Amino acid sequence: MRLRRNLTTLSFVAPLLIGIAVFFLYPLVSAVYFSFTKFDLLTVPQWVGLENYKRMADDPFLLQSVRNTLWMVAVFVPVRIISAIGLSMLLSQLKRGAGVFRTIFYLPALAPPVAATIAFVYLLKPGTGPVNTLLSHLGINGPLWFNSPDWSKPSLVLLGLWGIGDIMIIFLAAVLGVPVSLYEAAALDGANAWHRFRYVTLPTIRPVILFATITGVIYTLQYFDQAAVAGSIASGQAVTGGGISTAFGFPEGSTFTYPLWLYTVGFRYNALGYANAMAVVLFVVALAVTVILLRRSKAFSGEEQ
Repeated sequence: MRLRRNLTTLSFVAPLLIGIAVFFLYPLVSAVYFSFTKFDLLTVPQWVGLENYKRMADDPFLLQSVRNTLWMVAVFVPVRIISAIGLSMLLSQLKRGAGVFRTIFYLPALAPPVAATIAFVYLLKPGTGPVNTLLSHLGINGPLWFNSPDWSKPSLVLLGLWGIGDIMIIFLAAVLGVPVSLYEAAALDGANAWHRFRYVTLPTIRPVILFATITGVIYTLQYFDQAAVAGSIASGQAVTGGGISTAFGFPEGSTFTYPLWLYTVGFRYNALGYANAMAVVLFVVALAVTVILLRRSKAFSGEEQ
């Protein structure tokens, strides 16, 4: 009977186990293996040991892409979370038209990343874009946005903030789930609006903040589509129908993220062994960041280390 129950249970989880083995474990093990080889899809992989990993230390484009990616993690993730929390707090206070405003703020999250990026590059076009045209009418000289190495990454942050509806909805659900009794007790103790937010709302939604931080860091470490499209469109050398643009990283490499350089190494230079080594390092870094965040904040148990 026990064997029959075990076989029955295994039959139910078998599709999941097979999916994990085929679509996660096998690609992961293959990537680790190929990271120790010289591989270009055309010839038999040649074992080179740690050469691909040693090469990473002397790759100037890799170092630049790491700096750009870390900048995005350090700026984009906190700004995105703070903006989503603020927006969710505002929407939670609405008495009329709350559903309409929630829909309006959520809709941009449904826009395809490529289409949204193209639209933003047009809106922020230095010479004739609507944003700079409006600023000029106000007597303000607008920046070059995606055409400036100093403004390209802040422009990508603005693009990301435009589509924060997905995480905003999650924070809104968490804010609406805070017990009203806690606010009433705090008000009776003389707490003002800031104190209620600081000592009631934030501790209650702490698990959601942890979730948003982890997913935001992982998402930003894999930041690819928007950076690739923005650099190509802004340079005027975008490819059509696929391929690798020669303008990736425009302007002056300021939008060259780590995944973008990984893609370029693998599919422009056919150095797939080196690209697999970069992919393994990215996986290890993402896993390490996740573990550190989980160990530093015991949000789900209400404790902190």
